Parts: sequence; C-alpha cells; structure tokens
Amino acid sequence: MSRSTIWLSIGSRGPDVHFGVVEVPHHPALFTPIIMSELGRVLAVTFHQQIQNNRPLEMASVTTKPRIIELAQMISNSTEKLQNILTAKSIPSPTFDENAPTKLPAEASEDRDVILDAASELYDLLLEPLTALNKTSAMNNLVHMQLISRYGIAEMIPPGGTMTFAEIASKTGINENIVRRILRHGMTHRVFREPQPRTVAHTKLSRQLANSNLSSWAEIAGDEMWLSNAKMLDAALKWPNSQEPSQTGFTVASNTASSIYEALGKDPERAEKFSSSMKAYADSPGYDVNYLLDNFDWKSLGQVRILDIGGARGHIAIALTSQFPELSVTVQDLGHVVDGADQEVPQPLRQRVCFQEYNFFSPQSVSADVYIFRWIFHNWSDKYCIEILRAQIPSFRSGARILIQDGCLPEPGEIPLWMERDMRAMDLTMAAVFNAKERALDDWKALLTEADARFEMQNVIQPKGSALAIIDVRWTV
Repeated sequence: MSRSTIWLSIGSRGPDVHFGVVEVPHHPALFTPIIMSELGRVLAVTFHQQIQNNRPLEMASVTTKPRIIELAQMISNSTEKLQNILTAKSIPSPTFDENAPTKLPAEASEDRDVILDAASELYDLLLEPLTALNKTSAMNNLVHMQLISRYGIAEMIPPGGTMTFAEIASKTGINENIVRRILRHGMTHRVFREPQPRTVAHTKLSRQLANSNLSSWAEIAGDEMWLSNAKMLDAALKWPNSQEPSQTGFTVASNTASSIYEALGKDPERAEKFSSSMKAYADSPGYDVNYLLDNFDWKSLGQVRILDIGGARGHIAIALTSQFPELSVTVQDLGHVVDGADQEVPQPLRQRVCFQEYNFFSPQSVSADVYIFRWIFHNWSDKYCIEILRAQIPSFRSGARILIQDGCLPEPGEIPLWMERDMRAMDLTMAAVFNAKERALDDWKALLTEADARFEMQNVIQPKGSALAIIDVRWTV
C-alpha cells in the first residue's frame, strides 16, 4: 500500500507553533497537505491509527460555542465597557427619549462597532430567510420619511408635547387613516411614539427631524434618492458603460434629459433644499472637519498658500486659519456659491481667507502650495475627475501638494460591517444620481495615473471614525 505524508501545523495561531510529519498509508479521503491548528500530536496519531485499521477518517472532536452564544457574550462585554466609558464621563446611557444625547464619545467607538455588528448578525441569524430578505428590500421604509419631511410633522409637534392623528391629518390635508398607518409604521422604526392611543409624541429620532437640514435630507432621500435608486438598473441597461451625469437613474426617474446639476440649476428652491440636505452630512460625526485638521501635519507646511477648490462658503478655510495662523486659504467655487461668503468670515481671519469664482473644469490660473479637494470627486465619474485634475496642471509648481479628502472604500471585512454597508449604499446612490462612485484605494491610484503620471500618491490616512480618508498626492516633475 502506498504511503502519503500529512503535514500538521499545531497551534498555528499562538507562540507554541510546532510542525509534525507523519507517514500514513494512502487513503482516498485524504488531501495533502492538510493544515490543522490546536489539535496537537494526538491528531496525527489518531489519523495514523484510523487509516491503518482501514476505518473511515473521523475528525477529532473540537468543542466550540454556538455562534449565537458568542455574539451574545460579545454584545454583553462590549456594552459593559461602553457603559463604563459613559459613566466615567457623566454621560447618560442611550435612550430614545427626545432629549437624550445624540452622539457617543470617540473613546466608545470601538465597543460601539462590536455591539452594532454583533447585534446585527445575531438579529439576522434568528430571522427566517424570507423575513430577512423582506427586511432587506424594505420598499416601505421611506414612506414615513416622505410624509414627515414633506409636511413638516416633526416641527408641528412641540418638544415634550403631543398631537393626535386627527390634528396632524387636519394640518396636512391628508386622510387621517393614511396618516395613522404611515406614522405607526414609522414608530416601528422608533420615529415618533404613541404614548396614548391615537396620540403622537417625539422620540430622539423624530426630534432630530425638526432640524431643517435633516428634514431636507429626509425629503431629498424620500424623493430624489429613492426614485433614482429604483431606476438605476434601467439606466445601466439604457446607457451601458456611460460616464455621463445626464444618463442616470435620476434622469430616467425624472423623465428628463438633464443631469441633476442642470435640474437644480433651473429650480432654486429645489437647489436650496438639496444644499441644506448636504449640510446634514456635514453635521454628522463621520464628516467632522476636525478629522482633516487633526490628522495631517499642517504646522510642518509653514507659511503656505492653500486653494480649497469647490470649498463652498469656506467652512474648511475658516477652520484651518483659525487653528493654524501661518496658513492663507483661497476658496474657489461657482459665483452664486461664493457670492457674499466673505462677510461670513470672522473679522480676524479676513486677511487670510478670500473667495474667488471658479469652475473646476476650467484651467487653473492660481498657483498654490496645497490644493484641497474635499468630497468633490465622489460626485463625478472617472472621465470628469480626470478633467478636473488635468485642469489644475497649468498652475502646478514642482512639489505642489494635492490633498483629496474623500471616501476610500475598504476591502470586504476590513471595517465594521455596519460602516461598510453605509459606504456601499453611498456608492450605489452616487451611481444612481450622478453616474459617479465611491472609490477603493486601487481606483484612486488608477485615476491619478490616468490623469497624469506626474501625480504621485504619497500617503493615505484613514482616521478612525471618519467617513473620509485623506489622500496625500504630490506633483512631481
């Protein structure tokens, strides 16, 4: 009988690593090499004895905890650690009370991530497949957001107060039966609550929708984004491989030949609502400007001139010059965006912050030491990102620095699943509305190389908790 060699790796995850070799008679059930861990030399002997006796190969018994028990313990342990952080900082434990704190301290983010991913996995494990798929499709979830945002229901209900379904129906002009059914669906998502029969009161979530920016976000999500995503595949079939912003789910859903940029340009009220919805993102923790300020060595630059391209009303410029007195920033954006923005700059900073009308597809005429593109490129397909980058080249000096603060998609499993899910949802929305995308590291490298080989990526910084990475690029000659 021929003999085979089985290689065994014993304790391969720890410092006690041993490798053993045992020769055994050939057996068709075996594949070589076989790698095991933490079974010890007993496993080799067991294999040898079983095969010599011509018995079917039986794996040694390894006791493992059921996954649902592991998850429950992870949730319990991390919740206790998170609560200890809150207690030490005298921060109330999370509740859905309308006045409850809306943010956790940064120190709690790691435990929060463990809890959210473990709780989500446990929840999904306990659902039947059809139920889980039905929840994934979730075609009704935005209906209550549409009603609340379109009619300002969150603003109607006073803090700490209540309204009846009948009163809300009267103010909105919508049938009470429909109002009640839609809002009760929202309540299953903890948006509003029903403290007494047919009475509506705030929760922490609904109270936030009284904020004008968040209300605009909810309305845009319920109208523009929802419909655009629903037509994304239709657009992909109609215009295969298109990179044009006028060939999207948005254009199909809107029955127009215009891009969303053109549509907003023709409708100032709609444009204002869209702009307000984007401010809701700026207010969320993952987009905090301090990630840019704290995770790049601005002091090492000395006295330099910075261009903030597409910098809107200058909130990045104001933050930078407030903290780093050596810096001067010119903010460039379209004329209607920057008009009057200089009056919003604090008086002590006005010597170092200025505004300039500029379309970033036009050749750049201003030379600077550092060029900032914050959350710009994810709005555009590769074709147009390359145009933007090439338009800057005429102004570059050797060694000029280009800082791109934008999303950088992880490889699957690199970050907590709940965060990855949000990033991939954003990627689909960018495709559906703008024919654009979120980019992984390889995508960024390819984009820069195609724009010009003289763009050299130096570093990528992904601050913990930030939705945006900082991509440090140099112009080399």
